[in-house]
Amino acid sequence: MIRADGHTIDIGDDFHLGGHGTVHIAHAILPTIIGHHVTAGENAVIHACTVGDDCVVERDAVILDGSVIGDGAVIAAGSIVFPRSQLNGGWLYSGCPAKPVSQINTAEREARHRKTRAADSGSQEVTRSEDTAECFLAPTSRLTGTLISGRDVGVWYGCTLNAGGHVIRIGDGSNVQDNSVLTCIEGDITIGADVTIGHNVTMADCTVESGSLIGIGAILAPGTHVESDVLVAAGAQSEPGQMLTKGQVWAGRPARPIGPMDERKRAIMSGTLPHYVEYARTFSATPHEPLTQLQSELNGED
Repeated sequence: MIRADGHTIDIGDDFHLGGHGTVHIAHAILPTIIGHHVTAGENAVIHACTVGDDCVVERDAVILDGSVIGDGAVIAAGSIVFPRSQLNGGWLYSGCPAKPVSQINTAEREARHRKTRAADSGSQEVTRSEDTAECFLAPTSRLTGTLISGRDVGVWYGCTLNAGGHVIRIGDGSNVQDNSVLTCIEGDITIGADVTIGHNVTMADCTVESGSLIGIGAILAPGTHVESDVLVAAGAQSEPGQMLTKGQVWAGRPARPIGPMDERKRAIMSGTLPHYVEYARTFSATPHEPLTQLQSELNGED
């Protein structure tokens, strides 16, 4: 999924983006710039940052807003590059936050390019069940079972929502951003009003109360309860049945409170919501051609 609505994306030659990978921008604030011969693995996220030539971003890794990654850097699988990081080229970085592990030579880096590209499962056929939900469901989203939504809800590209025999509820003005996966296993998923579920989030059998934000690449284990006025940091992972209490920023693996919420954080969180409401209204009003027709045109069959 590559989305430049709200800013610009500039990508060089020979870019590989794995299945369920995400490239996005910060609306009207930061573009994304990606150099030549860059490999991003499955479920990787490159968000509002600059990535130099010949870099490898392995599967499940996340690069966050304002970061600059030097030429020839490798971000190891599952690592999180925190916002505004400056990472020198020619190094392997790992962890949350990503830290330098060792210098990496050309042969080692090329081996990681090849391994990451070869591991990609490739594109999958897009299937969606019929639904009557009153929200914007992007054409490449997948919905199985019962979704009950409020007004101005957006479920974005590449998302998978599987309610099974249960129910997924999403409140007014909330958004589930691209490539997130919501799965009901033994219970419902309930998302309150004015909630942002960031890109590539994984959630199961949990509750997120109104006015909270779940950061990019976070994992909410079954039974997690996120109270209102909570920011779950990018890449955080809760434990089964964990309560993430209100008025706190939660981060880490496992998630723990690292500080109180403040007005600056609340302003950033609330500022995201109107953009996505407007996106949902705009995209809902724009006819989408059937995927089979688009695929035929790309293949030169028309």
